[in-house]
Amino acid sequence: MDARIVGWGHSKFGRLEESFEDMVVAVVREALDSAGIKAEDVDAIYLGHFNAGLVPDGFTSSMVLQADEGLRFKPATRCENACASGSAAVYSARNAIRSGDARVVLVVGAEKMTSRDTAGVTESLGSASYQKEEGGMSFPAIFGRVAGQYFQEFGDHSQELALIAAKNHRHGLRNPLAHMQKDVGFEFCNNVSEKNPLIAPPLRLTDCSLITDGAAAMIMVADDMEGDFTHSIAFRGAAHVNDFLPMSRRNMTDFEGPRESFRQAFEMAGVTHDDIDFAEVHDCFTIAELLIYESIGLKPKGKGGEAIREGLTELGGRLPINVSGGLKAKGHPVGATGVSMHVMSAMQLTGQAGEMQVENAKLGCVFNMGGSGVANYCSVLENAKNS
Repeated sequence: MDARIVGWGHSKFGRLEESFEDMVVAVVREALDSAGIKAEDVDAIYLGHFNAGLVPDGFTSSMVLQADEGLRFKPATRCENACASGSAAVYSARNAIRSGDARVVLVVGAEKMTSRDTAGVTESLGSASYQKEEGGMSFPAIFGRVAGQYFQEFGDHSQELALIAAKNHRHGLRNPLAHMQKDVGFEFCNNVSEKNPLIAPPLRLTDCSLITDGAAAMIMVADDMEGDFTHSIAFRGAAHVNDFLPMSRRNMTDFEGPRESFRQAFEMAGVTHDDIDFAEVHDCFTIAELLIYESIGLKPKGKGGEAIREGLTELGGRLPINVSGGLKAKGHPVGATGVSMHVMSAMQLTGQAGEMQVENAKLGCVFNMGGSGVANYCSVLENAKNS
């Protein structure tokens, strides 16, 4: 028994007037309508929500029930694994179906980040690091340290990081749900200026993902039910890998946790990166996407910049990466991100991605990461109706 994704909903990402509850209610109703099922048919609910003080509500799992009276008395669980909280909910739902505990599961990911100012958001996100050694460091500072180490080992790659940022902003223009739909250009991303200051050297503002509100939801069912639905997206492979929390116990430029999650998921799926048609990956900072190029196998260690220079990861390239705009342009509402990545991939695999559509997309890859490469989720997805 395995799970199939058969319906989904996705809010606009950005600085939204809607409350956390309002966003959740809207995407749940959209997902139920998309799948064509009644709320009464849902067996279990999993909500991905990081929070850490971003909103005052610390008990949010049952807010999902506000979407429909038919959800009352359904078991609802909040999942938290830092910036991979959304994928934690997806994988929990899949496990419930695989175990036979549920046959129809509602998955939601959501975050309301703009209720706090930038300093407050930075403080909340910083709680996802190893406080004993890294307490007080912001995540831009953490990834700035990673970028600095990479530059020390392999030379200055500021231009490659700017190319990644510019690429994802170009892609974001094609996504009507993206937070930022603006082609800012390579020159702007590559130069430090009043509007593009250094945030955590060598990282500039354009190297950092956006503070965003948003939500996404999916309906997942047991695979023997897929014939009842128009769409059916299968997990050909899926791996969840956690690494040591302290950065001091890891070589950060090896990105070993992400690398291991790709290895396990690809081995399970019987594929290599050459078989993948597109990928939605966790570009919380541009240095993370560059390291992912190496972790996924596109280029050897120290050579990831060649992938962006050669256009391999552009829409129309050998392996288009983040055609949704990624966290960089689509936005990064923490708890929603993992669910959003799976929804965007489902849209690609069913030919519903509009201007984002990758031609002949048959296999998609999702990589969602919590912390500095600590919680790592990799999914290889395919359209079960075409297999």
